[in-house]
Amino acid sequence: MDTAKEKIKWSKAFWVANTVELFERAAYYGVFIAITLYLSRILGFDDIQAATIAGVFSACLYLLPTFAGALADKIGFRSSMLLAFSLLTIGYAGLGIFPTLLESSGLVEYSMTTKFTGLLESNVRYGIIPIMVLIVIGGSFIKSVISGTVAKETTPENRAKGFSIFYSMVNIGSFSGKTIVEPLRKALGNEGLITLNYFSATMTLIALIVIFFFYKSTQHAGEGKSFRQIWQAFIKVCTNARLIALILIITGFWMVQHQLYATMPKYVLRLAGEGASPSWYANVNPLVVVLTVNLVTQLMRKRTALTSMTVGMFIMPVSALCMSYGNILDANQTIMGMHPVAFMMVIGIVFQGLAETFISPRFLEYFSLQAPKGEEGLYLGFSHLHSFISSLVGFGLSGYLLDKYCPEKTLFASEAEWASAASHAHYIWYYFGAIALVSAIALIIYGQVTKKIDKKHILNNEDRS
Repeated sequence: MDTAKEKIKWSKAFWVANTVELFERAAYYGVFIAITLYLSRILGFDDIQAATIAGVFSACLYLLPTFAGALADKIGFRSSMLLAFSLLTIGYAGLGIFPTLLESSGLVEYSMTTKFTGLLESNVRYGIIPIMVLIVIGGSFIKSVISGTVAKETTPENRAKGFSIFYSMVNIGSFSGKTIVEPLRKALGNEGLITLNYFSATMTLIALIVIFFFYKSTQHAGEGKSFRQIWQAFIKVCTNARLIALILIITGFWMVQHQLYATMPKYVLRLAGEGASPSWYANVNPLVVVLTVNLVTQLMRKRTALTSMTVGMFIMPVSALCMSYGNILDANQTIMGMHPVAFMMVIGIVFQGLAETFISPRFLEYFSLQAPKGEEGLYLGFSHLHSFISSLVGFGLSGYLLDKYCPEKTLFASEAEWASAASHAHYIWYYFGAIALVSAIALIIYGQVTKKIDKKHILNNEDRS
């Protein structure tokens, strides 16, 4: 009985780390769900420019944490978190302050409806990039340090439960951040895109205060790797043909998944109107994952990781087709009180979340099995290279497709001209559906090829013996 109690007794540092993770995720997703809207509507970047900036921002957040983790091990987790939340608070507040400074200098104009019409043509708007760099640096520390704290503050016996709590906090933070900012955006219009940054800055400031007063860990044993070891592992991963092929194939899934943030907000607001709720639609994804991941894992427990991932990959084209179908339906009719574009977007996101439950958990399992014995942890540090690539390519493609098929209404003299230009907006999802289908087929070929290679390798070893 005493042993059972001991297993569920978590340290103070464990709970503090998980609590601030909730605040950080709420801050991040509150901003990220609207980042392309902010860049276009507030700072005047066109769709391609906004998507490129947001894509690089997202990509760096997936690549840098492994390297930041090495530095965190040197300066200590507490110092790392104080530094990270300080940078995040300054960065998020900067996103709110920057447009105000531009307005006061006369570089931002208002329309008659008192909404921002964007920054006048000027390179000064690129001043937002250094502010976003602060968020990237701060975020890269958080990704590595919080998960590292969970690992250090748990034992082998309760570590699985500890990470279960951690991922619950991640999803609660993600869900709450996107939910809270949506009413703010609707109530304040485009100005809400500025105000929501202050919400995020407040969240990270609270986290900073919590860390300063309450975070104290007795676990100081260095478990991290040096920069040299991490760089060597990175080179090994990049020269491992099997891993690179798998990463590139799975990138197809994540390119479509990232459209929740790259394409979806602008797409639904332009086609379904300002009354649409892209933040709430995006929340359908984590909701579906939480509700179905255990069921799917149980269902596929006797199947190989590649089989499970392949099932998920073939669900993604269905998701993209559902998203496209809304624009084909009669816009004057509603479905369950929703605009057809919004309704079919939600249906598509349901399929997307379901696909994720088949792919994500098993991908990490399969990826770890490809690593040399004893280097699984180091290799897993680069398991999200697919999101690095998909952020760069997926956001970039999104900007191009939005500009081509679903452009901003304010660029046209009349509603009729815009309607003509956006008549084939649903083509955007055909592109992403095709990417998902090609990736699914590629994964089948990958499985067959690797199976033959492994079989040949086994036969060669038997011949030698």
